[in-house]
Amino acid sequence: MQFSEKKKKLLALLADGCFHSGTELSEQLDFSRSALWKQINALEELGVDVLAVNGKGYRLKTPLELFDNVLITEYLTSETRQRLSSLDIHDQIDSTNSTLVGLSRTKPESTAVVCLAEQQTAGRGRRGREWVSPFGSNIYCSVLWRFQEGPGSLSGLSLAIGVAVINALKSLGITEVGLKWPNDIYWQQKKLGGILVEISGETGGPCSAVIGLGLNLYLSDHEATSIEQDWADIRQILGGTQEISRNQLQAVLINEIFKVLSLYAEKSFSQYRDEWRQYDCMQGQLVDLFVGNKLVTGIVKGINDEGLLLLETEAGSVQCFASGEVSFHRS
Repeated sequence: MQFSEKKKKLLALLADGCFHSGTELSEQLDFSRSALWKQINALEELGVDVLAVNGKGYRLKTPLELFDNVLITEYLTSETRQRLSSLDIHDQIDSTNSTLVGLSRTKPESTAVVCLAEQQTAGRGRRGREWVSPFGSNIYCSVLWRFQEGPGSLSGLSLAIGVAVINALKSLGITEVGLKWPNDIYWQQKKLGGILVEISGETGGPCSAVIGLGLNLYLSDHEATSIEQDWADIRQILGGTQEISRNQLQAVLINEIFKVLSLYAEKSFSQYRDEWRQYDCMQGQLVDLFVGNKLVTGIVKGINDEGLLLLETEAGSVQCFASGEVSFHRS
């Protein structure tokens, strides 16, 4: 869903987090005061906290940096710009992944399409979990890429995308981040982001991959009340000492993801395996692994050459797992 031009302009005026009088806003937007009040209420229904103070006017509780196609494009490398077919920004959408999965079905030839959203109403994590998606605060991004090979050639793709995300964050001075098998971004045993890859196509090729990324830039305690695990955001990591441009962050992420996708069919997971091991934040940790309804407790011994999890069980044997839900063991 795209907002009306007046709602977008109101958001843009308030985005700086400063007070704006009702008279000023009404004049700039050509609104009556009652129409302005209705638009303010509509923003609050989106989850945007608007403070109203007599004598001062309105301001956002937290400033916003809205996605800007021009700004993002400026931060893209020339190689990324050449490969990029479309950069679509939505004000509100059910899910960036669902949108591109639908596009891959209706236009299977589509490739190098990026879908961004200010807010998702039905964002998805692993195993169908809700991905908390407050308005204008975080990264909600999906990329549609077409491969000539079949789905079997894309084993380990989500792990390689994890390496791309870490490299993007490091380039912006965000350090001490790691990867939790198979597709989570972590900081100090707290979840910072997640990757969801959905692949469709013929066994022998071609096939389409939709790569979804959710990354916490800023989450308020209120917005995070429904999250059932420890979480972190980039503002917390930086401790307020440095501001990160949301548009620059998004562009750098696209650059790094495109690097992986453009080379993956040729070199597969093998070219990212050593980097992934370097960023592994569960190596040597006692964890619980849920495979369906089965619980396996053991010590993580890393990943094998194909990206499968190696777990030393309580019986002393090391087993390989291709899928499962891993969490730090809590005694």
